[in-house]
Amino acid sequence: MLKKFLLYTLRWQLSTPILAPVVIYCEGIFFPDNPNANYWLAVVVANFIGSCIFFWVDKFIFRTKLMNPLWEIRDHFQCFDCGKENCRCYRLVKAKNYDRLDDKHPEFCCEVCSEKRSEQLTNRGVEI
Repeated sequence: MLKKFLLYTLRWQLSTPILAPVVIYCEGIFFPDNPNANYWLAVVVANFIGSCIFFWVDKFIFRTKLMNPLWEIRDHFQCFDCGKENCRCYRLVKAKNYDRLDDKHPEFCCEVCSEKRSEQLTNRGVEI
């Protein structure tokens, strides 16, 4: 978890070269009484504070269970189940209680066979 947080903080810091010129351009607004203020440091600090806040927000967003199932679609493919060639094929990649993101040998099925598999998965408790 700490490693992901540090990588996320680094990602935030990559916006510093974009934000710093904006801060410098707006020096009269941000630092009216101190023309020698370190704008780069101000942006780095601002980004660090932002990363501390949005790390938790993004974690919530990316782990929410409200996402739709993830499907992969291939055109002009051969169905794994019935052998039909040159058709649009589908495979369910991720759903609640189902995860085939790291499948080394994915099985794509034509629309008819995919519907059959979806029904089988639903009967086994997978929410599609």
